[in-house]
Amino acid sequence: MRRMPQLILFNKPFNVLSQFTGAAPEETLAHYLQAPGFYPAGRLDKDSEGLLLLTDCGETQQRISNPRHKLGKIYWAQVEGLVSDEALQRLRQGVQLKDGMSLPAGAECLPVHQVDECIWPRTPPIRERKLIPTSWLALTLYEGRNRQVRRMTAAVGLPTLRLIRQRIGSWHLGDLKPGEHRLITLPPRWWR
Repeated sequence: MRRMPQLILFNKPFNVLSQFTGAAPEETLAHYLQAPGFYPAGRLDKDSEGLLLLTDCGETQQRISNPRHKLGKIYWAQVEGLVSDEALQRLRQGVQLKDGMSLPAGAECLPVHQVDECIWPRTPPIRERKLIPTSWLALTLYEGRNRQVRRMTAAVGLPTLRLIRQRIGSWHLGDLKPGEHRLITLPPRWWR
């Protein structure tokens, strides 16, 4: 009988590498997890926070990471400036990046009170400018280019100040605090 693959849902803190090894004094996954045989399914930049999935199964890693399988990834981005309807429309249609057009993304404004209820303070805090407001966006992507959310928001005039991945497919952060993780076994239907 085939052993069911396992997943670790990890809330990656800011300034942590999405790998188990790194040159000192870099913080890596090994500072938070003792997980022999587990490998990240995808990546999350050092300066981004939130959900990182790790698995002990190569086939599962491929199914999660490969854009062909259409697992949407939802990011919350704190951006500099006020989000216009035009900026949202451009994000929804796809924007021109240096490496070509992005696929259309889900894009919506998030109410500040919704974000304040769900997220933790960041250390160090984001830079703030007294005369320039910030806004929160929820972006859903179906591709995974390098630093894509940051490049997309910059392309519409909204530089990203903070980026938190909330969801990958049906897996989400839930109540995990930075540095916390949860181990789950994938159900048999995952293989159908």
